[in-house]
Amino acid sequence: MIKIQYLLTNYVLCGKINNVRIEVRYNLDVDFINRFAPMYVEAAKLTLVIGVIGTLLAAAVGLLCALAKYFKVPVFRQIASVYIELSRNTPLIVQLFFLYFGLPKAGIRLSSEACGVIGLAFLGGSYMAESFLSGLRSVKKIQIESAESLGMRRGQLMRYIIIPQAVSVSVPSICANVIFLLKETSVFSAVSLADLMYVAKDLIGMYYNTGEALVMLVVSYLVIILPISVLFSVLERRMKRARN
Repeated sequence: MIKIQYLLTNYVLCGKINNVRIEVRYNLDVDFINRFAPMYVEAAKLTLVIGVIGTLLAAAVGLLCALAKYFKVPVFRQIASVYIELSRNTPLIVQLFFLYFGLPKAGIRLSSEACGVIGLAFLGGSYMAESFLSGLRSVKKIQIESAESLGMRRGQLMRYIIIPQAVSVSVPSICANVIFLLKETSVFSAVSLADLMYVAKDLIGMYYNTGEALVMLVVSYLVIILPISVLFSVLERRMKRARN
């Protein structure tokens, strides 16, 4: 059995293996944390900005694909289906490598930031499309037929009947997708983007303060994602009450 005890500036890992007591102590270097914390703050800002822009674009792409499939628009429906399968069945890091290392072979050069935004939007769009599509399909056909019999045009039908109900049903999966995409930003360092993971790996490589670098990395992601997760939980509860 392993027992872990955390203190303010150090932690102790104790345990027994084959009746031999093992104790490992590690003191966190507070000076190192204070020295490089500003780098994590700047990296967190960059990570959050790219994550938000990429997620918003993913939501827009996902909504367009969902509408194309829901209304069975010729050609666009098939394109959306191919895109969704391609996006969901390839890792984000492969998509980033294609954008950052592959496109220059064709004479197209993108910055690390642009690759991050496009890659996140490309990956997230497929997941958002499935979330929106499940919401759209949850609207009963009798409601649509009733609205059409009242003379509503397609735009009015979408605005007043379909979209409000579809969004309320899709909120839980959309929230989960947003958190998923924000966590996926951790692979951006593979294309030389100075995000949180890039800073952590850089400091570990230069100073070998692995514990301190990883502690600041974990705290940084918690500061970004935990408030969003709490906010989404409140939103989901309110939407659930509204439906009931």
